[in-house]
Order: sequence, then structure tokens, then C-alpha cells
Amino acid sequence: MTKIDIVSGFLGAGKTTLIKKLIEEAFQGEKLVLIENEFGEIGIDGGFLKDSGINITEMNSGCICCSLVGDFGTALGEVLEKYSPDRIIIEPSGVGKLSDVIKAVIGVRDGLSEGTVKLNSFVTVADATKCKMYMKNFGEFYNNQIEHAGTIVLSRTGKMKEDKLQVCLDLIRGQNADAAIITTPWEEIDGKQILSAIEKENDLEKELLKETEVCPECGHVYHGHHHEHEGECSCGHDHEHGHHHEHEGECSCGHDHEHGHHHADDIFASIGIETAHKYTEAELSGILEKIADEEMSLGTVLRSKGIVASDGGEWFHFDLVPGEYEIRRGSADYTGRICVIGAGLDEAGLKQLFTGASR
Repeated sequence: MTKIDIVSGFLGAGKTTLIKKLIEEAFQGEKLVLIENEFGEIGIDGGFLKDSGINITEMNSGCICCSLVGDFGTALGEVLEKYSPDRIIIEPSGVGKLSDVIKAVIGVRDGLSEGTVKLNSFVTVADATKCKMYMKNFGEFYNNQIEHAGTIVLSRTGKMKEDKLQVCLDLIRGQNADAAIITTPWEEIDGKQILSAIEKENDLEKELLKETEVCPECGHVYHGHHHEHEGECSCGHDHEHGHHHEHEGECSCGHDHEHGHHHADDIFASIGIETAHKYTEAELSGILEKIADEEMSLGTVLRSKGIVASDGGEWFHFDLVPGEYEIRRGSADYTGRICVIGAGLDEAGLKQLFTGASR
């Protein structure tokens, strides 16, 4: 099966630079084909990317979403037949509508045998310094690219002030509430991290749920990582390795647990937070102390985990369970990401606490 990735972006956003980074750092060992479409007579980026050993089918004098829809379908079919690639990267014109490009690809896919291609990702590269201007002046095209993206990769964030970056994020979230947004400067992260975000493999919530087991009656985490005794819940119930009880299907406290265990996502809610804010260690500690304080009115927080930027260029990784937390230094991520699991959570209060809506 061939994966198809569409990398869109308004004029000058940095699509070609991103593709080159992914080719060099994330797609090594894959058989790739790049289909590039320039709005104009000559495709100036073709020769640049051929240096990377990528086969390029250039289609000029129009864009995929309008006059070249038919030719695009033919070209894509020929590429699949001739090269049988592992992955096809489509780089549409900067003034093309992403929704129309997606429709064109779906039209080709539906005419092929089932399982031939997979629409893998829809990416939009956006210049964070020009977001407000482009959204105001070229909204029909610019907003379409934002609205239909599964991942939005911001460029030129390195020298932006945090308040200006936040304005850009708020505008983007107004058009697309669900996309992953990469805010970290590209030189600080590897192409594999960007690809992981694009392909939704770097999901903090899934990571956290995998390592979190709870007693559905007492509400305590009993996975064995954060208690004094391996596999023992702080309520005194014996959860061997977080999975089995003294009697199959029955907790030693008398509670009936189907199959002997429950996962947090069966019972509790989770909140995901993304932020470009840079924290001091004291600020982050203060936030975590408030969350770890079981008397705070933020709901019952059972578990929290996060990766956030520091104001000194480092990145903080943290873990929290009721009454305790740990902060350590770690590698950069594509943006600051936080997950909170619990019951009766004050979502607005937690988001304000971490992102500082009043800043």
C-alpha cells in the first residue's frame, strides 16, 4: 500500500524546506515520489529536490485544484504504476485549496483497487509571522488550508514573542480546533518527531492511558509505578501487576471488576492541552503543586504527564499522581503537550492554570 501525504501551505510558508527536512531525517529507506505543482510556467523547486534522489512529476501552468484536476489524476495513476512507491508526497500550489486537492486524491483512490493507496496525512505549513495578515487578506484560500489540515506546521516561530505566537495559535484554533499544531522551531526537533506528530503516533494521552490502571471504586492509580509497593494500590487493595485480583473478576475489597482490571479510559475523562508557553521551573512546580493538592477544586486528578518548553531553552518533562509530582529535563517536542486524567475535572480551570489565559 502506498501512503499519500499532502503538504500544503500558502506562498512562501516553507513547504519545500519542510519536505526536504522530512526526506533527509524521516523518510530514509522509503521509496518516495514527490508530485509537485507550481502555479506558473516553470517549477523552480524541481531541480532543488531532485538532488535528494526523488522522482518528480511537475505539472505547471495551473494548480491541482482547478485546471489540472484531470491531468493530476492521470499523473498520480502513472506514478503508482511506474514506481510502486512506499510514499507519495504531493506539494500543491501555494494558492490551491487543500479541500480540492483532497477531493482530487480521493477521486483517484476510489478508481483504484482497494488497498492500493492510503490517504495518510493532510499537512499545512503556515508562516506564524504572517498568519493574521494572510487570514484577513486571503481568507478564502488561506483559511481553507488551515481548516482541512490534520496537522499544521508553523514556520518562523524561533524569534517570535510568545504573545504574538499565541495570537497566531488563537486564530488558527478559530478555524481548526482539532489539528496538531507544531510550534517548536524546526531546527530544535528531528524530522522523525514532526512525522510522528503528522501520523498521530506521538499521542501523549495514549501513552498515559497505557501506563495507567485505576480501581474504579476507590479511584486510586495502582499500576505499580507510583506507590511504595509494586502493584499495591494506596487504598490497600492488592492489584498484582495492576491486572489481577485474589479472585478472578473480584477485587479483594469486594468490588466486582470485569476481567479483573479496568483501564483509565473505561471510567475517567482525559484532557489534552497544547501550549507554546515557556515555563520557569518555579512556575511549573507551582502549577503542579496546585494540581497535586487534592483539596483544590479542579476535580479528582489521578494522573498527569507533560512535555513543555522552559524559558531557558531546555524542555521539562513531568509526571504527577495525587500528592506528588516529578520534573526532569528531557528532549524537545513539537509543541508543549500536557495530558490530565481524572474524574469531574474542571477543564476550563486546568487549561487556564497551564496556559495562563490571563497572561
